[in-house]
Amino acid sequence: MGYLKYKGYTGSVEFSEEDDCLFGKVQGLHGTLISYEGDTVEEIRADFEGAVDDYLESCKERGIEPAKPYSGKFIVRMTSDLHSRVAAMAEATGTTINEFITRAVTHELDHSATAS
Repeated sequence: MGYLKYKGYTGSVEFSEEDDCLFGKVQGLHGTLISYEGDTVEEIRADFEGAVDDYLESCKERGIEPAKPYSGKFIVRMTSDLHSRVAAMAEATGTTINEFITRAVTHELDHSATAS
């Protein structure tokens, strides 16, 4: 799967063998679906950007705040013992807690993707 970026939004790019076209949706929106398609990379990029522009214009016309993609920040709750272990391992490997957790989550996602 590939990704497109435009005005702070990220969109997926997938191929439908059944329809013989590229399609995708804007990622990370809470309860809002923005989808698009095309037969070529240029077409799907144009449709993606047009869909984002249409969505933003529609929100402006209706006087509502557009849904924002995930910010990349979230709070993780864990036991104090686990927090201490993470901090110690991060320090021992010369990274920050954030970098250590990001690597651990990335590793887990990559492992899950290859197991599917």
